[in-house]
Amino acid sequence: MDEWWTYALSDFLLFSPRTYYRMLERHNEAVWPAQILTLGLGLGTLGLLRQWTPEPDRIISTIVALLWFWVAWSFLWNRYATINWLATYLALLFAIEALLFVWLGAIRGRLRFRPGGGAAGRLGMAVFILALVVYPMLAPLAGRPWVQAEILGIAPDPTVLATLGLLLLTEGRPRGELLAIPILWLSISGATLWAMGSTEATIVWLTALLVVVAIIMFRRRVAR
Repeated sequence: MDEWWTYALSDFLLFSPRTYYRMLERHNEAVWPAQILTLGLGLGTLGLLRQWTPEPDRIISTIVALLWFWVAWSFLWNRYATINWLATYLALLFAIEALLFVWLGAIRGRLRFRPGGGAAGRLGMAVFILALVVYPMLAPLAGRPWVQAEILGIAPDPTVLATLGLLLLTEGRPRGELLAIPILWLSISGATLWAMGSTEATIVWLTALLVVVAIIMFRRRVAR
């Protein structure tokens, strides 16, 4: 029996890259034209960020919750779980994240999104736009067809990245209970993409790292 340190990350992969991207393709075809709706919700969120009143804050939280619920059910539970048993449990975590946004943001109004100045605010907007506009283009840039593109509200990675961007825009300290599941997902997804030799792994891990560093620096500044 080989020693554990002789194994590569790809040795633990439960499926081939071809199978994974074919799954993405079938999912996009199955839910079409939901992509138009979710991209519209993303663009609508950008507009709502300019309306500094409690009502848009609650609407943004509701939009985020709906996207997390949809990804949990349509992608993780119904699609990804067919090739990865872990996806069933990840779907439950996504549902929990959605419920947290419903409770803290939509019902209690504890989340206020303020796209102001500062490094954290600029990074938050950049990450949100990355997830909304840039991430879908990574598939054709990597030589894959458009039908395998990962889109906000349809695939997990851009949905999670957009959420982290919004959390960097929240007034006061970013809430730890809302950050835990997105960071966990990006850690798992980044490892999966790395094992498949995908260039998206670098983007996922680098963005997650930048967000974590920004949150740590922000909390230190607030604590002074």
